[in-house]
Amino acid sequence: MDSKLSMKEKVGFSLGDGAANFIFQTMMLLQLSFYTDTFGLTAAAAGWLFLVARLWGAIFDPIMGVVADRTHTRWGMYRPWVIWTAVPFGIFGFLAFTTPDLGPGGKLFYAYVTYILLMTIYSMNNIPYSALSGVITGDMKERTSLSSVRFVVVTVATLAIQGLTLPMVNHFGQGDSSRGYQVTMGIFCLLAVVFFFITFFTTKERIKPDPKQETSLKQDIKDLLSNKPWVAMFVVFLLMFIFLAMRNSILLYFFKYYLDKDSMIAFLETLNKCLFGLIAKVGMLGSNADISGNVFSIINIFGQLAALCGIIFSKPLAARFGKRDAFIFTIVLAAVFAAMFIFLSPTAIWATFALQLLFNFSWGISMPLPWAMMADVADYSEWKNNRRATAIVFAGIVIGLKVGLALGGALTGYLLSGYGYVANAVQTQEAISGIRLITSIFPAIALVGMITILFSYKIKKSVEYQMQDELAERRKSYSAE
Repeated sequence: MDSKLSMKEKVGFSLGDGAANFIFQTMMLLQLSFYTDTFGLTAAAAGWLFLVARLWGAIFDPIMGVVADRTHTRWGMYRPWVIWTAVPFGIFGFLAFTTPDLGPGGKLFYAYVTYILLMTIYSMNNIPYSALSGVITGDMKERTSLSSVRFVVVTVATLAIQGLTLPMVNHFGQGDSSRGYQVTMGIFCLLAVVFFFITFFTTKERIKPDPKQETSLKQDIKDLLSNKPWVAMFVVFLLMFIFLAMRNSILLYFFKYYLDKDSMIAFLETLNKCLFGLIAKVGMLGSNADISGNVFSIINIFGQLAALCGIIFSKPLAARFGKRDAFIFTIVLAAVFAAMFIFLSPTAIWATFALQLLFNFSWGISMPLPWAMMADVADYSEWKNNRRATAIVFAGIVIGLKVGLALGGALTGYLLSGYGYVANAVQTQEAISGIRLITSIFPAIALVGMITILFSYKIKKSVEYQMQDELAERRKSYSAE
């Protein structure tokens, strides 16, 4: 029987994803804006950069999965990679948000080098970390609980990124956003390194492959491609991260260039009264304040609190209906709320606030589910083929994530450029229309595709528990007590 997990281990493991999200969420939410409005790249150049660097990450993921599955140390197969990559992860995260004193060609070269190195070290860290979740426990309820705790921590990290980054950039930069980003990301990257160390020292690998299992890359790949739930989850992650890359990277543009400044000031003034003058005290009101950035940050803070509330419902819904069906239901809600942004007028700040809360609440319910499903897919491969290769299964699915990020980021840059976006300028009506569509309709199409694919995912609730029980019996013959 697999050991029950202590809350210490659940939180310790989860801090690893919190650490990764100090970089990951900043990449998705602010890196396009950083590259176009601070670093000095064109939207099209940033789009090409995202495509090349993130596709490289996707290519490197399976290589890292193969390496991780063949790593044997006294600390396990996957844990060591978390600590080996901690410091390089922090260094490259910091460098990717540093603006060098170079000409346009030099800056572009610097951006490619630092971003490709960041995506490489991200794969070296995140593939083993993701696989770790599949070998900490084989208990389905504990696995869902672990995933729920993980995404509480992720949401808190996301709240920090979405709510604090721009105010910190303004505070530390004092009008120089390049310095502001550098100092801010330096702080986040240092925290990430500390969190990775905590993850290493608080977790334990319990599920091991049968020692009689032969190591065969050819068989690993064959098992992977014949695993229909894996194929479904690959496409789900591809579409999910096209959605996230597009919507998250464009959202700041929606606030900065579409929403009405006077209406945002009125919104801040009302909140200021409700919060006993706190908004004014921290410098979010006034003639020198970044009004759009501050409204963006505040709405995202409340949005992440809504996501935390949503996460609370994830475990009971998964227990009641199964992970797949709970996931489908919440993605339907998220798609509707995301698409409804197209109907918002520039003065509808409170409606924007309400829609973002509803979207984040529904997305919060869904957040832990696909990651727990990834571990189920690894179990499915072992169940059907009597062979376990956890990291290659996770790496294969994460390829979909990286390709989705690449395509979503590239599409956003290309579409912005195609609609005539010009950085730090008054936008044309065509550019505004593009920003609105990229915020709402275009990414929602990816969610519709996700919903369709999820109906072909065959690991329903009954199959989850059948796998759990049968695998537990098999493992008794070779697992240590």
